[in-house]
Amino acid sequence: MSHDGRPALRLPRRCAGVVLSILIGTHDAALAKSIWMSEEELALLPAAGPAWDRLRAEADKPAGDPDLSDMNQDNNVYVLAKALAYARSGEEKYREQVIEQCMKAIGTEAGGKTLALGRELAAYVIAADLVGLPAEQDERFRSWLRTTLTETLDGKTLVSTHEKRPNNWGTHAGASRAAVAAYLGDKAELDRTAQVFRAWVGDHSATYNGFKFGKNLTWQCDPSRPVGINPKGCRKEGRSLDGVLPDDQRRAGEFTWPPPKENYVYGALQGALVQAVILHRAGYDTFEWGDRALLRAFQWLHTEAQFKPVEDDTWMLPLVDHIYGTQFWDGSAVALGKNMAWTDWLYSKK
Repeated sequence: MSHDGRPALRLPRRCAGVVLSILIGTHDAALAKSIWMSEEELALLPAAGPAWDRLRAEADKPAGDPDLSDMNQDNNVYVLAKALAYARSGEEKYREQVIEQCMKAIGTEAGGKTLALGRELAAYVIAADLVGLPAEQDERFRSWLRTTLTETLDGKTLVSTHEKRPNNWGTHAGASRAAVAAYLGDKAELDRTAQVFRAWVGDHSATYNGFKFGKNLTWQCDPSRPVGINPKGCRKEGRSLDGVLPDDQRRAGEFTWPPPKENYVYGALQGALVQAVILHRAGYDTFEWGDRALLRAFQWLHTEAQFKPVEDDTWMLPLVDHIYGTQFWDGSAVALGKNMAWTDWLYSKK
């Protein structure tokens, strides 16, 4: 037991390939620690209480069979629960199950679309990083991950989806792209992912303009310079559009007021937040880009649209509060997300 009465953390076994042996620059140094959260950070989290009990209960259940072609499958976040349970408790059974699930996931994206792969893949990558795959399995996993970036699925690739679709398709693709790049230690791929993400949040200092926006630009602050998140202070017809995600908000139709409660926006934010966290841990200042674009997006949804997240979007609230010091989350249990979960434990209120 630790000095505070919590179970002592047994650090996961990691193969040499997961931790870079030579660190060059701040990005690589941060990357070597972890993709999402380090063992040291996890050791400070409670191994008791309602959030932990929920995570542990799901970790104890069979995860099912991975299918990365099914964009609605929750297997990915159940596997993540097992990885977190192992990282906090050190119980080997969880690690064994994560390894098995990661191996089963290989190739299951075939026949699907990049939206499904974008939603599903990142959680498996984070789980693998948390437990440390044995050398043989890690080599196979890495080889497959490299192919997922450029594998053609229904005419698109993960990379092309991230670079062309400035909406929920693109943000989810970017999240998994970032996870793969971080796991592989590919700084060039991380740099490119960050460049695209910085442009998406509307930071015009980013040298990227390859997005293909929808024809309805009425939610854009400046239709001649469309962005993924509208700039600070943006107004139209006397109404604030500061923080709107125009290419997802347009799914509800042309600009009108009061604004429609368009759930595709939260779908895009799920991908954007995971992408931002992974890139931030790799050394990029993602949460400040675009005048704190991600924060402004949540503020607009809460104050202007009067549209709080429900069901599988609620997992974002503890994370946003943790990042920005806001109080969007009321402390209640959150649901499983499309690509991330368990944030009421990871970022629990003290």
